[in-house]
Amino acid sequence: MRRTTALCVVLAAAIALGGCTTSVGTEPEDAFDEAPTTGVSASGTSPIVFAFVCADGETGRTETYTTYSAAWRDDRTDCRAERITGTEMSSQQRAAVDAAGGDATLEELAAGCAVRGTGPWAGAVRTAAGAHVAVGLLDYCPGHPDGDRLRHALAAWRS
Repeated sequence: MRRTTALCVVLAAAIALGGCTTSVGTEPEDAFDEAPTTGVSASGTSPIVFAFVCADGETGRTETYTTYSAAWRDDRTDCRAERITGTEMSSQQRAAVDAAGGDATLEELAAGCAVRGTGPWAGAVRTAAGAHVAVGLLDYCPGHPDGDRLRHALAAWRS
């Protein structure tokens, strides 16, 4: 009798489980509400982030960097900035563009921050536009390895 009862319990459990697992992966398409929720909209902003595509002067190939310091470590002298994400300038980016006084865009400042030993980082400041760009670069990338040289060139132009 115990065997028959045990067999009935096991059989009932198997039938119950079998019925449950049959429909697990077969949800009807209309079971999900795909309609947009009313009254909810995307909001907020995120800061603009760049990748730096830099030419390798020896091979003519390009290398993409996600940080200035990586480009600096490889002594890159020819880079362009490509926006990879973001919708709004950060306060630092806005201050740098404002300091550049219309003489450089955010993308130009970002690309300028990725290079070393060239452009404003290597030459004298000779014009007001050059001074604006120098101030923008120093605001945007204050830890640049050639920053002291650019600060000295800017001070010499101002005096």
